[in-house]
Amino acid sequence: MTATPPPGLDRLLSDPTRLAIMSVLSAVDWCDFAFLRDAVSLSDSALSKQLATLRTDGHVEQQRKYLGRVPKTSIRATEDGRRRFLGHVEALQHIVERTPRPADS
Repeated sequence: MTATPPPGLDRLLSDPTRLAIMSVLSAVDWCDFAFLRDAVSLSDSALSKQLATLRTDGHVEQQRKYLGRVPKTSIRATEDGRRRFLGHVEALQHIVERTPRPADS
C-alpha cells in the first residue's frame, strides 16, 4: 500500500538545496547573489544552476543592475514561489506530525 502524499508538496522543493534557497528568499524582500551564495554554502555556478531551475518554474525572479561597471544580481521569491514554499513546508510538517514516535526503552 502506498501512502498518498499530502497536498502542497512541491516536487521541485524536494531537493534540499532548492529548499534551502527558498527558505532564505522567503525571509527577505530582495537578496544579493553573494549573500544567498554564502547563506546556502554553494559555489557561484551551483547557485546559478539552481536559480535557473527555480526561475524556470516561477519560484524566483532575478534582477541585474550595475554599480558603475560592476554587475549586481539580486534575487527574490515570487509571490507564487513563496506560496508554494509555505505549502511545501506545511505538507512536510503534516508528514512529521503523523509519523509515529518510537517508544522509550
